[in-house]
Amino acid sequence: MLDTIRITETPEGVELKLTCAGFYARSIAWLIDALIQGLIIIALLFVLPRLGDFGMGLFFIIIFFLQWLYPVLFEIYMKGQTPGKRMMKIQVLLIDGTMVNWGASLLRNLLRTIDFLPFFYALGVVTMLMSKDFRRLGDLAANTIVVYQRELKARAVITQAETYAPEVALNAVEQQTIVNYAERLHDFSPERAEELALLASPLVSQLPASVQIKDKLYPATDRLLGIANYLMGRR
Repeated sequence: MLDTIRITETPEGVELKLTCAGFYARSIAWLIDALIQGLIIIALLFVLPRLGDFGMGLFFIIIFFLQWLYPVLFEIYMKGQTPGKRMMKIQVLLIDGTMVNWGASLLRNLLRTIDFLPFFYALGVVTMLMSKDFRRLGDLAANTIVVYQRELKARAVITQAETYAPEVALNAVEQQTIVNYAERLHDFSPERAEELALLASPLVSQLPASVQIKDKLYPATDRLLGIANYLMGRR
């Protein structure tokens, strides 16, 4: 079965075309991650046994966390990508095209135990091949999808805006939302981008004088892009 296109609607009301990652890309990514985990285990076997019973106890604890939290931590903090997925340029997203969250990542990875049945991910492979979006049982339960990473042209647009520090404290979700908005800017018309930017009223309700100039037709958009620049470390 060839990789397919899935059209999904984002929370902003924008349609995205996501290219679903097929069996080949996902299996290669899994093999890369398995190799990395194997190398870590081999390195630990050379070091920890020298510490006696304490070292072996620590070894088994690390193996447990490596098995269950390795994919989760990477998916959360690396935008849905483990090292293997990054090399294959694929990523895990929620079904609506937004970034995967803790609950979904934990659920999809815990259910790998069922996907492994009856041996070596046989059930997971069969489920993927029967699904038009190549979703295994963990993806179906967690409402996630694995797609090829999109090339975001909007990053070039972000750099054209000035940098503004947010005047209010932003939590991690709010920061990610602003960066996502900037990355998706090329999907919006200028009017729609301004309309969405105005929803962030605490950040754009009192625009500084430097933004309120005649040659900037969409000041709220410019302000929010400037904050995105700040959050991405462009000072």
